[in-house]
Amino acid sequence: MNIVSLFSGAGGMDLGFIQAGHNIIWANDINAKAVKTYRKNIGNHITNVDIKEIHTSQIPDCDMVIGGFPCQGFSVANINRSVVDERNKLYLEFLRVIQEKQPLYFVAENVKGLLSLAKGKVIEMIHNDFRSAGYDVEYKVLNAADYGVPQIRERVIFIGVRKDLNHRIDFPRPIHSDPSKSSDLANWVSIGEALSGIPEPEEAPYIPNHEYSKYKLRFNGYLGHRVINPDRPAPTITARGDDKGGVVIIHHPNNHRRLSVREAAIVQSFPMDFVFEGSKTDGYRQIGNAVPPKLAFHIAKQFPIELSNIN
Repeated sequence: MNIVSLFSGAGGMDLGFIQAGHNIIWANDINAKAVKTYRKNIGNHITNVDIKEIHTSQIPDCDMVIGGFPCQGFSVANINRSVVDERNKLYLEFLRVIQEKQPLYFVAENVKGLLSLAKGKVIEMIHNDFRSAGYDVEYKVLNAADYGVPQIRERVIFIGVRKDLNHRIDFPRPIHSDPSKSSDLANWVSIGEALSGIPEPEEAPYIPNHEYSKYKLRFNGYLGHRVINPDRPAPTITARGDDKGGVVIIHHPNNHRRLSVREAAIVQSFPMDFVFEGSKTDGYRQIGNAVPPKLAFHIAKQFPIELSNIN
């Protein structure tokens, strides 16, 4: 299908949909470094303009719209989150495109904290807005670890199907499960397993983006200062900064240093040849803001590749 991608970032979600056989025809993001990364790895069809400045007529017609509208205002990591946070309203730009372009489908992604914001009133509002735009809408929390990503990353996924199509798209079934629970599925992929073949940065200068933060290690239980269990998936890779303005980077599974940018990308399921533009901090932020391509791939596989397969 021909897809328009909003709030594309470095292109994690887009990459998964491309790997599943779909075609991204237009994309947009406001972050110049992320757009540079996208162009290097995916294509030149991305624009670096504030979506609020783009008239809907400038966006091509499409079969599907995808995107993770900015979540900083919604995230449980933001203790000051509020219904009136301007960033929370950026979903209205996503909604505008859906309403006016009327694609067959849409997929939207956001943080799990969206479910509890304003005691559930925000998720209800967003759900009703999408339905009023002409779509049958379902949402579900998916854990990326259940789809082969070596990371515990729970995100709300919305799937919208235009009402006149009169059918539904199912959420992908998990293919991995928590090894501590009885299941016929394969075990979650651990961070130790995912990074087992990656040499130390000092030994492999030829690996792109294989540089890491030298910020002093601490082990106090807070995000970015926790002991990492190499036999479990990693905690959520975030783009959140600390009180000094840097990004929060988790420890390597050996707990001797922080993850390199390349290792963080692997934990997000980006391929080794996907190169991030900008500084080390830019790379960490782009990765933390991304949808894991492997999770996006499994979502994308739920949609028909050919329009003739819809009915």
